[in-house]
Amino acid sequence: MQTETTLTGAEAVHWNLTDLYLNQESLEEDLAQADHEAQAFADRYRGSIGELDAPAFADALRLFEDVQDRLGRAYTYAYLDWTTNTEDPARGALLQKVREAYTQSAQRLIFFDLEWAAVDDARAEFMLNEEALQPFRHYLEIQRLTKEHLLTEPEEKILAEKSVTGRSAWNRFFDETLGAARFDLDGEQVTEQEVLSKLHEPDRDLRRRAALSLTDGLRRHRRELTYVFNTLLADKAQNDRLRKYPHWLASRNLSNEVEDDVVNALVQSVTSRFDLPARFYRLKRRLLGLDEMFDYDRYAPVGEADTRYAWDAARDLVLESYTDFHPQLGSIAGFFFERDWIDAAVVPGKRGGAFSHGAVPSAHPYILMNFTGKIRDVQTLAHELGHGVHQFLSRKQGVLHADTPLTTAETASVFGEMLVFQRLMREEQDSGNRLAMLVGKIDDTIATVFRQVAMNRFEEMIHTARREGGELTSEQFSAHWIETQEAMFQGSVTLGEHYQLWWSYIPHFLHTPGYVYAYAFGELLVLALYARYQQAGPGFADDYLGLLEAGGSDWPHVLVGRLGIDLTDLDFWHQGLLAIEAMITEAEKLAGVASNGRED
Repeated sequence: MQTETTLTGAEAVHWNLTDLYLNQESLEEDLAQADHEAQAFADRYRGSIGELDAPAFADALRLFEDVQDRLGRAYTYAYLDWTTNTEDPARGALLQKVREAYTQSAQRLIFFDLEWAAVDDARAEFMLNEEALQPFRHYLEIQRLTKEHLLTEPEEKILAEKSVTGRSAWNRFFDETLGAARFDLDGEQVTEQEVLSKLHEPDRDLRRRAALSLTDGLRRHRRELTYVFNTLLADKAQNDRLRKYPHWLASRNLSNEVEDDVVNALVQSVTSRFDLPARFYRLKRRLLGLDEMFDYDRYAPVGEADTRYAWDAARDLVLESYTDFHPQLGSIAGFFFERDWIDAAVVPGKRGGAFSHGAVPSAHPYILMNFTGKIRDVQTLAHELGHGVHQFLSRKQGVLHADTPLTTAETASVFGEMLVFQRLMREEQDSGNRLAMLVGKIDDTIATVFRQVAMNRFEEMIHTARREGGELTSEQFSAHWIETQEAMFQGSVTLGEHYQLWWSYIPHFLHTPGYVYAYAFGELLVLALYARYQQAGPGFADDYLGLLEAGGSDWPHVLVGRLGIDLTDLDFWHQGLLAIEAMITEAEKLAGVASNGRED
């Protein structure tokens, strides 16, 4: 649905994957080499991990990283190539081929973590304190925590093998179904991404038509989407039972390196302040001049918030904001534009949404987004570049420590958004325009904190219901969806009947069960970090880059603690929510100034 009036300059912005491989032949050679190396590693070390001294164990870990890097490079290429055209059978076939080869090689390495987990506690503690193993210490600590959830090597191999035709296959089917789906909007067949973008338009009737169009398209695929949800919920329940996880979120919390009590405190704190989104939406209804606010009005722009940005203008705005904070941050972000590490064009068959893929330490990250020129797209660019810079800097930690748990993975992305937003606010003097930008920021904050926790409540309901009562109908999914959404809005937004199916297009529920609370975690953490930055001054920027460079090399509370933030203090969440309340209060104040020319 791209026309001359909607051209942004991003139509030709595609990434260059030749940094990974020049051709498919090179990829296949790398897969073969990785499999050879994995087998050689197994032949050399199987049955001896518990007997290695620290230097020999460190040597083994470095070889282990090399194989993982080679496998990850191949998988990255196949996945990124597929995301830009999920309707192309050849790309899908390549992705499946690489997944199968990846799984085969990974199976040869399964013994490594199992043997380390089987080492007795006293020897493991001794090894963890050896100097030669310090570059790998945190990874080894984490693997020890999974000890009680590991199965035997043959069982682990079977689960890995079956995941290719199980969970991974169903997720691919979900992505390709929505990638190929078309939605009838005003006589045109548009993609999911295009119809969703219309929910941010100033034209209310267009928003309403887009909402109905989205529902009509989802309804046509309701049967298969419901089946995919049921299948993947059952798959997770089976895995949790086999691995003896006590509840549906336990494995996610463990991988996020966060205690159940901390997550429960986050969820309880956020749900206890659902009065804040309700208060904000009542303000926004008044600003929009509406008698009743419907679900499709939530992201309506206020005032000048519908300003369009060309790709070059968005690039310059984000790079200037990053550079002002720290020149190195801006320089690294610039690489993504200069070296074609971004795919931003909106094209049929492309995966919706946005992400930054960290690839592997021997390469560099890549960013995918669908740029339509809205202010929201500028913030998305800032968000994904935050991820990208974080992933670029953390490469020095190696394969085992480059990635961060989800609880801190959103830190750099949300901080990047904050830098751009604060720059816009500083440069804008008109109270009406400032109000428009602030409302847009609160829109995003509400979506990141309160909506994500409401979706966590939905996940809690459907996982519990699936485990206790068997398959759910689409009507049952919809009932749980509406119940948890209405709890957040507290009557401030009317949810139309069409809204009931909107659970069915959200990929996080399937790709990464339990993910969504990490967004709220990250947003509240960034509010605390930004407040710290305002207090500490310029020196904070160097410390912040140090946090990004550290990747996942230590516990999140330790890394963030170096910047003066205590994640173990449960009052931490309360302070973040107070910061959101302050933004809403400021918006209410600006609304009085903008409408009356004076303070109410």
